[in-house]
This record gives sequence, structure tokens and C-alpha cells, in this order.
Amino acid sequence: MDKLNIIGGGMAGSEAAWQAAEAGIPVVLHEMRPSVGTFAHRTGDFAEMVCSNSFRSDDDERNAVGLLHWEMQAANGVIMAMARQHRLPAGGALAVDRDAFSASVTAKLRAHPLISFAPGEITALPDDGHWIIATGPLTSGALAEAIRTETGAESLAFFDAIAPIVYAETIDMDIAWRQSRYDKGETEEEQKAYINCPMTKPQYEAFIDALLAAEKTEFHEGETAGYFDGCLPIEVMAERGRETLRFGPMKPVGLTNSHAPDTKAHAVVQLRRDNALGTLYNIVGFQTKMKYGAQTAVFKMIPGLENASFARLGGIHRNTFINSPTLLDNQMRLKSRPNIRFAGQITGVEGYVESAAMGLLAGRMAAAEIKGQDLPPPPADTAMGALITHITGGAEAKTFQPMNVNFGLFPPIDAKGGRRGRKDRYKAYTDRAKDAFTAWLG
Repeated sequence: MDKLNIIGGGMAGSEAAWQAAEAGIPVVLHEMRPSVGTFAHRTGDFAEMVCSNSFRSDDDERNAVGLLHWEMQAANGVIMAMARQHRLPAGGALAVDRDAFSASVTAKLRAHPLISFAPGEITALPDDGHWIIATGPLTSGALAEAIRTETGAESLAFFDAIAPIVYAETIDMDIAWRQSRYDKGETEEEQKAYINCPMTKPQYEAFIDALLAAEKTEFHEGETAGYFDGCLPIEVMAERGRETLRFGPMKPVGLTNSHAPDTKAHAVVQLRRDNALGTLYNIVGFQTKMKYGAQTAVFKMIPGLENASFARLGGIHRNTFINSPTLLDNQMRLKSRPNIRFAGQITGVEGYVESAAMGLLAGRMAAAEIKGQDLPPPPADTAMGALITHITGGAEAKTFQPMNVNFGLFPPIDAKGGRRGRKDRYKAYTDRAKDAFTAWLG
């Protein structure tokens, strides 16, 4: 039987390899790390998480990304299985111990009898065989150039940012307190999954001043990429208005300071647990392009973090993706070279879950093709179907930008003579999607 070659061992490549191997197809997984490193990765493990450690909302009844979790689990997804195995308390979100998670995905892939591994960098597009390119936002320069040469146009690009991580023992818990927003979570541990640092109005104003004045990373001349709105650096948000952060990651609502229950904070900085030991916490929503020295000075202005030590500071990198609506067919194949599929973030989806989901589809579609079968995409009223429809023709090619899964990508729900409330409407979306996805799996 023909084998399937996959370039890239991130979320999408790992899931694609698992799905194809589970379908009985021999897989060769090519990964350049650790011999060829990137700005953001620290290891050679598969599915390494480099930005947040969260897969976002796990609500599969009223949230589009939670629905995507459900679909991936229903499709025997290795990423979702390992995420649940290594989940951390995070209120209504699915957060994981990032190191244990990637180590477990690596172990699962290495133990599979149909998956073999070819370390090293791929620098050119293959002429024959079955291939999936799942190299993500940090595609190597040589391969990115080969893709640009083939597609005949510059890849679109934007800048992506990483939030800092703090050692838990250095957070002053006489100032900070543990609580999830609105006490969300079924257990007491989940209801206290976040550490909160309160700010008065003068503290907030001083913080914004320092943030705006801090030395930032400057881009090279000619770099004109924008930012993905779902991952804006905090200083970019602050530049949009002094109150922007108070209505974003620093909003003070749904929280009561256990040290001063009657005092309402003007703003609140939240930190989310980053590993199972509870020794590391990442600062939620604090992606940044400040230089390292500036980060340390500015973040130590946050009450409770005055003596904080950082396991990792934030950073920013260039994120490339292709114009999928123009270049890919509905089987995720490159129209000019149909032996090559693309999957993951390089296709213009944004987020760990979305990337893995596109890897899942690419792996299943490639396996079906190798077997001489035809596997149509999932219906557009499923979460995976909405995403693949969007990137392979539903989006406007001229304005195509990375997109998280959201109900705006789904065909509208028939109100049947009356208007639905938002919660009822979202529940109707997920009910319809689950029925359609179950039928597609069958």
C-alpha cells in the first residue's frame, strides 16, 4: 500500500498521522526539530504548545470551539484524548499541562506500528507520492520559499505573540487570590483555577503609561504584516484606547477579592495554571512584543507580581499562511499539485484546536484517497465542515485572514416563525452539528 508522508509534527501533523495510521495507512512523519529549531519551540516533541496552554471553552452545547472538541473526540482524535488525559483545572476552559500533553502525544505516535519517523528539514515540494504539509506558522524559510514559488504569490502573513509564564511560588498571595470568573466550574478546584491580581485606578493608569512607553521589538524594514485580532499584543490593545484592556483581558467583572470582599477592583490581571504541579502560571491575554528588560519592569508593576520570577518571557514571531480559498480544493489539495495537501494553521485557521481539526480531516481524506475511496468533507453545519468550507472557498480570497471557529461560519438556523435567544440559538447549532457529524462519521 502507498504510504503517506507528513511534514510537520505539530498539532495538525500529529493528528493527521494518527488518523491515517488508524485507518491502516503507513505514515512517515517528517519533523525538523530539534536539529533545526524555531523561535518558539523548546523541544523536539510532537504537538508542542508554544503560546497558551488552553484549548479554550469546553462547552460543547453553546460554544463553537467546545463543539469542535466534541467532534474531534467523536472522531477518535489523539490530540483531544491526550488533552483530556492531562487537563488542568481552568473553570469552563480545557487547559492542559503542556509538557505532559506533548510528551503523551509523542509517546502515542511513536508506539503506533504504522507510523515511522524521518528527522530533518524538507526544503522543497515533493513531485510525487502522497504528502501533507502541516508545518504551521513557523514554516522553515526554504520550504516557505518553495511554497511561494509554486503558488506564484507572496504568502499572506501576520504577527503572533506569546504570553509570559510566572513561577507560582513568586506570586504574592497576600495580595492575589484564587477564583475563576463567575466561580465557573463544577468543582471547588475549577472554581479557584485562576490567580487574580487586583489593580486600583491609579495603579492601572500607571501600568498603561509604562506599557505605552516601554521599548518594543521593532520589525525589519519591509515587514508589513498585521496582527491576528484574537492574539493582539497587550501594548497594541492599549494603543487603541486606555480603557481597552479593562474591557478585555483585564476586565474586573465576575470576581470578588477574598482579601477585601467589599472593594471593587478597577482592573484585574488573571493568571492560569500552566502545569499539573501548579508551579507555573501564564498571564492570560498578555501576549507582548516588549523587549525582555521592559517586560520584567512593566509586569512587576502588577500587584502581587512585584517579586515575580519568570520561567519564560513573552515574544513575537512572524506567522505565515497560504491563501487557501484560491489555492486548495475541497479535499485540501493544492490545485497545482494535487499530490500535496495542506493542513493546520498554514491553511488560515487560527488556534490549536482548529489546526488539529484540519489535520484530522487531511489525514482521513488522504487515507481514503490512498485506499481508492472518496471521502467528502463534513457538512457545512458541523464545526469541522464550517472551517473547511471557509478556507477552501467560503471566505473572500482578497481579504482572507486567519479565523477561529465561530457560529458565524455556520449556515443560519431556521427560527421557525420566532426569534431564538442567543443561548437557545447556539444550542440549536450544536444539536444540528452533532447529528450531522455523527452521520458523516458513519
